[in-house]
Amino acid sequence: MTAAIRHPDEALAWVSAHAESLNTGAADADAVIPVLGAAGFFRIGVPEALGGSGGSTADAIEAIARVAERSLTAAFVFWGQRTFIEYLLHSPNAGLRTRYLPALLAGELAGATGLSNAMKFLSGIESLSITATPAGAGWQLDGHLPWVTNLRRPGFGVAAAVQPTGDEPPAIVAFFHDTPGIRRSDDLALLALCGSNTAAIDIRGVASGPDELIHADARRFIPTVRPGFLGLQCGMAIGLARASLAASRASGSAARSGLVPRIERIEAELAEAVAELKAGVLDGRFAPHAAPLFRLRIRLAALVREAVDLELDATGGRAYLVATTSDFARRWLEAAFVPVVTPSLTQLHGELARQAALAA
Repeated sequence: MTAAIRHPDEALAWVSAHAESLNTGAADADAVIPVLGAAGFFRIGVPEALGGSGGSTADAIEAIARVAERSLTAAFVFWGQRTFIEYLLHSPNAGLRTRYLPALLAGELAGATGLSNAMKFLSGIESLSITATPAGAGWQLDGHLPWVTNLRRPGFGVAAAVQPTGDEPPAIVAFFHDTPGIRRSDDLALLALCGSNTAAIDIRGVASGPDELIHADARRFIPTVRPGFLGLQCGMAIGLARASLAASRASGSAARSGLVPRIERIEAELAEAVAELKAGVLDGRFAPHAAPLFRLRIRLAALVREAVDLELDATGGRAYLVATTSDFARRWLEAAFVPVVTPSLTQLHGELARQAALAA
């Protein structure tokens, strides 16, 4: 069924048709990456010389938003895939990129970002969870990642930060589903987004050498890719907010209940935030100064909450009728995920407070 999908509109229609099953179970989980890949979504914002369709990271953000309007689960998986691709685009390891980028762009291999731990590490929130002990020309890796998304069982790669036991700085490495010593857990039992192939990974005695090295210095690499990491992630919130606003407008009670001014205000604030996000990603301002990007992520999460609350007000009592409100109920649960996806709003507020204290 999915093999015939080649056009973006066909892929979006498939996502819409499977949004509920992706939210509540794993039956269609492994199809998301092939469907989006066949329709060319992962090539957006990737240079044509590397197999992409051109454009910018802002175009990729918009693509994730289009998917998130239909399913946050599919958009979450899209974000993981596209973020892993972003790491390879910024890596000095051309050999690693040459080996794996074509399959990632085509949706034949899933890419997962295990760098949430690294983002917290750089903010002083937690220690790196994978140690790297010198072994020959590389390292032996040991550790655990408790939460990683897009671990598609037919094949996946993971980017993770590791802490060498010697004097070397923390590094970013890749490992894959068939790397000896890698063990994927069963899917985590989630409240929603159950079709996101989210699981834990145990890393025991894994050999990692120069061929698997994404970057030798995580402290230099993370600020470079953080605008893409967070910017692409914001696409999830943008799409979800748009979906709730569209549903509110489509509700026959919106005009009768005087909700149109609220809809227009949130739409305007969302458009302003999106424009600011895209401009900052394109001109590079977020790389040396992350605080404005953190504030945008917080602002977009607040707009999502306002939008779904507005949809509830516009829907009224029908929101509790299962026969007419499955999309609203799904979006309500999806919206609860936006504040907690790493970096969570709590972590972002904490980091902004830390930066303000240092500045003072």
